[in-house]
Amino acid sequence: MAVRRDGRAAMAGDGQVSLGQTVMKSGARKVRRIADGKVIAGFAGASADAFTLLERFEAKLKEHRTPAGDKGGLARAAVELAKDWRTDRYLRRLEAMLVVMDASATFLISGTGDVIEPDEGVIAIGSGGPYALAAARALMRHTTMAPADIAREALRTAGEICVYTNQNVVVEEIEG
Repeated sequence: MAVRRDGRAAMAGDGQVSLGQTVMKSGARKVRRIADGKVIAGFAGASADAFTLLERFEAKLKEHRTPAGDKGGLARAAVELAKDWRTDRYLRRLEAMLVVMDASATFLISGTGDVIEPDEGVIAIGSGGPYALAAARALMRHTTMAPADIAREALRTAGEICVYTNQNVVVEEIEG
């Protein structure tokens, strides 16, 4: 769950790792800082696949560095990863999704070639993603809450509804 508002941005992730209908781990860290702490990345899906994609994404960021405050570097890295993910035989088999954000932009990256920048400043992935997204949109429209609080509360709401989402929430913030 990623939220952007008033020059501030936050990403939150739950801690649940499920295998079929079994909770294998409840305290996983699905949200982390990369690129010397300047980018926050979160994932949903198969953990090993997501870590492979995060490594590839960080390499793309290093290739396409731009001056601070310019969303071009993050966007270019996201597009390049999506292209590789779609065309590379090894990467094509990976089953995960990524959301990445820096001080100026947020993108969802998928294995089908999607690179999506959200319209309303919120985006969510994973089993509880639709529930968290709905809650976050309502909070954005009807409160003045900070992005970190919106992300945290939206995931808690999703955890009350979705059996594949728990309430062990980790939040990372970035200021523009």
